[in-house]
Parts: sequence; structure tokens; C-alpha cells
Amino acid sequence: MIGFLGGTGPEGRGLALRFAMAGKSVGIGSRDGGRASAAADSVRSLAHGLEVGGALNEVVASESDIVFVAVPYGGHRATLESLRERLDGKLIVDVVAPLRFSGGVARAVEVEEGSAAEQAQKILPNSRVVGAFHNLSAEDLLDPNVEIESDVVVCGDDADAKREVMDLAETIASVRAVDGGGLHCSRYVEGLTALLINVNRIYKAHSTIKIVGI
Repeated sequence: MIGFLGGTGPEGRGLALRFAMAGKSVGIGSRDGGRASAAADSVRSLAHGLEVGGALNEVVASESDIVFVAVPYGGHRATLESLRERLDGKLIVDVVAPLRFSGGVARAVEVEEGSAAEQAQKILPNSRVVGAFHNLSAEDLLDPNVEIESDVVVCGDDADAKREVMDLAETIASVRAVDGGGLHCSRYVEGLTALLINVNRIYKAHSTIKIVGI
């Protein structure tokens, strides 16, 4: 099963929808079981035959083979520290982009470890952490009729884990996975999210990224 910690937000629900549409079994987690169940219901209502459940973060962490971290950055450290033992040995995909907003303008937040993904790896030394899926529009992900024509940059230090996440990314129709190098490169991809949000605000669009020449 693919699990989402803090998956009740738009990004978590959007990715859950896309993986469920690709035939994957998905679990949406939350600190509140009721919210998790409601989020799962909302995703299942978007398309027929989706295998999506909702449960507490602890249950999703324990029962999932691949665990996505989709919590707000403010709860990133505390969530991972509380679930460290349940996440031992698992493949972790961190989609968190540390941001702050002022006057509607997005800015990247400096992370002591370099990036949210690197922070996750430090907290979870026995897990394989990969940073990916930072730059996809949540609104587009949540519309099953929208084609997601985008690259997904995947960063990680474990080659097998990175390959597995790249293969998973390409189960979403029209998405191409791009190897972004080691986990330290995730800081650049996370920071790019702020730029895209600001561009989208100016142009009232849902822009994403495509890397040309490869």
C-alpha cells in the first residue's frame, strides 16, 4: 500500500487520487481518524473503483510499503519523530516544500539540514528517503480529467529507492521522472516551488516544470 502522512491536504489527496487511478492501493493518514476517512471518501468520489482508505497516521505508517510525507512543514519534524519506529526500513517520499507566505507572496524557508528531505533522512536514519513531487499543481492533480503534463524531479542517495520512485511517478499519465541527483539536491527542487507559486499567482495559472535537452 502507498500511504500518505498528513494526506488530507490538497497535495496528498491529489497524489492519492492519481496513484489510485493507476491501480494502486492507497491509504490517507491524519492525526484525526475522522478527517482521514472524510478525505478518503472525497477522493473515492472523484472516480470509480478507487481503492482508497483513511486511518490515523500511525496505522498508515505501519501498514504502508511506501510512505509519502505530505504534512505542512510546521509539523514535519514532530510527525516524523513520533513515527520513527513505524517507519524503520521503509521507503519514504518527502513531498514537503518549506514555505512561508507574506502578502500572498511565497518564500522558501531555510532548513537547517538543507531541505525537508534531508531533515527527514536525519530523523529517520533507518529509512530510505527520497524527495519528489514538489512541483505538481494540487488543483490539477485533484481533477481526474486534467492531464498532468510535467516532469517530476526525484532526488535521493539510495539508487534503488530513487528508481522505484521514478517508476511510480511514471504511473501517472504524461508524467516523466527525471533523476535529480543526490538527496542534497532536493533543496533546489523544494525552493523552486515558491517560484512556481508566485508565477501562478501572477498569471492565474497552474504552471509546472519541464526540463528540455534530455
